[in-house]
Amino acid sequence: MSFSSCKKLIEVGDTVILYISVTHLYAIEVKPKIINKNGFEIDNVFQTRYGCLTVADLVGKPFGSKIILPKGWVHVLYPTPELWTVTLPHRTQILYTPDISMVITQLEIGPGSFVCEAGTGSGSLSHALLRAIGPTGKLHTCDFHKERVQVALDEFTRHGFGDRVTVSHRDVCVEGLGVEGVADAVFLDLPKPWEALPHAVSAIKTDGGRICSFSPCIEQVCRACETMSALGLREITTMECLAREFQVKYINLPVIPDSKDVDLEADKKTEKFKKIKLDNEVTDNAEMSAEFSTTDEMLGEETSNENHEAKSTVSARPNLSKKYKEVKFLSGITNLKMPGHTGYLTFATVPPGLRRSIIARNCAEVEDKLSEDASPSDESEVQAL
Repeated sequence: MSFSSCKKLIEVGDTVILYISVTHLYAIEVKPKIINKNGFEIDNVFQTRYGCLTVADLVGKPFGSKIILPKGWVHVLYPTPELWTVTLPHRTQILYTPDISMVITQLEIGPGSFVCEAGTGSGSLSHALLRAIGPTGKLHTCDFHKERVQVALDEFTRHGFGDRVTVSHRDVCVEGLGVEGVADAVFLDLPKPWEALPHAVSAIKTDGGRICSFSPCIEQVCRACETMSALGLREITTMECLAREFQVKYINLPVIPDSKDVDLEADKKTEKFKKIKLDNEVTDNAEMSAEFSTTDEMLGEETSNENHEAKSTVSARPNLSKKYKEVKFLSGITNLKMPGHTGYLTFATVPPGLRRSIIARNCAEVEDKLSEDASPSDESEVQAL
């Protein structure tokens, strides 16, 4: 029962997070004895890369303790919803911390809130919601899979959340959420969320609330948004949470001098070039006016003068390129591609005083329109989801 209340020492029945490395974390229930596959009671021993851990030795140790093993050590951490998300047994696809944090923020969930969840799954979001609503809040979660409902209920009870959560087995799209006019927020994780939206609006309090729909495909998002708009919901927004990784490295960049200094330096070199070229022209004219004894000597001398002029011009041409100084500094660079898409979060507000009597009629009109516009291929894609 270490999830629902804070304490310092580990007791029998608690769930602890065994931290071996960043990528190797395990959730362990503290039981001194377990029943093996042959039906015999044996000591509960957990195998790690650093040796065997006798679970009974954890009783009475503080959370966060460093446990010495034959070939190394591990740490036992206090269980939080974030650590539970990365260590829980997967019964379905789950939501991870980036999406969960956005859901709780956008739904404005806090202590004392009444939250409805359609699609319990593995309970990743459920644990975060239960922490957010606190002891005075209530979570009403539903799932269409009967076995998953019982497993989730037993898990919530072991973690100390039995008094603040109800788990029911139902098809939300047909039977509804089982409550009306009491919820502050509703979360939908369904293949066809548009079919459950009228029931979600009915579950919201008359003074308004928030609704969120999680969908992996943009086609589901489009259809859900059309239904939300037809039902009279406001502030319809779709978001996608992506983790952006930064690579910290040193970068060299040139230090460009002031433009005035560059222009002044160029003017000086240009004046010097003009003066050298003028002196070369005077020298060439004097040489060409002299008499040569033969034509061959004249042509040879003229060729020599032209080469001399070309060499003088090239050597006198100013070098305007400047070697700028470079500065080295530490910076963060992002990757061009950011993989990690899990799904889209669509949020909407149920305004206060929304007439619930027209919800069913509006939703039926939208369904008829979407059925006419949808092609057979679109319907098969939705069925596959």
